[in-house]
Amino acid sequence: MASNDPDREEEAVAGEDEDTGAQIAPIVTLSEVAVTTGEEEEDALLDLKAKLYRFDKEGNQWKERGTGSVKLLKHRETGKVRLVMRQAKTLKICANHLVIPSIKIQEHAGNDKSCVWHASDFADGELKEEMFCIRFGSVENCKKFMETVESITETLGKSEEKESEDASAAAGLLEKLSVAESKTEKASEEAPATSVKAEESSEVEKP
Repeated sequence: MASNDPDREEEAVAGEDEDTGAQIAPIVTLSEVAVTTGEEEEDALLDLKAKLYRFDKEGNQWKERGTGSVKLLKHRETGKVRLVMRQAKTLKICANHLVIPSIKIQEHAGNDKSCVWHASDFADGELKEEMFCIRFGSVENCKKFMETVESITETLGKSEEKESEDASAAAGLLEKLSVAESKTEKASEEAPATSVKAEESSEVEKP
């Protein structure tokens, strides 16, 4: 039978909300898991928000690859620099390639907030020749990105030239050493023959 007394109803509701002090243990215990990104040994030279596009050769059109953070990461030991971009929410990699001297980055025609370049990309787990276009929220960020990439490729280019010169110099030195060694060996081979002839002539002259 329902009660018409509002005071009793309030007491009943208050009783339901009372803290009984009971401890309820969680059904599942979750432990912290260390997530590795592959970027632990690298330092970020640049980190900007942008939208990335990939040129689809079959459809002859630009296709959106993802919106997120584009980074230029330099490895602490090898000194190699790579471009990595992940989608904002899923963190899925949409670009992952080394920045090498042959990369030529240029402003996208008709849009000073965008730039384009070619690269051998590894975002899908295999190397693919891709043409990328990236669009930033401001002209300043686009210029900053382009200038940073150009600075890296220029530095790498000079480093490769120096290594090539050093290798050529080392090769020339080895060639000189090998020539000198061959001359020494030839001289040492001729010396015994000369002494043998001298001994023979001295024996003939004896009475």
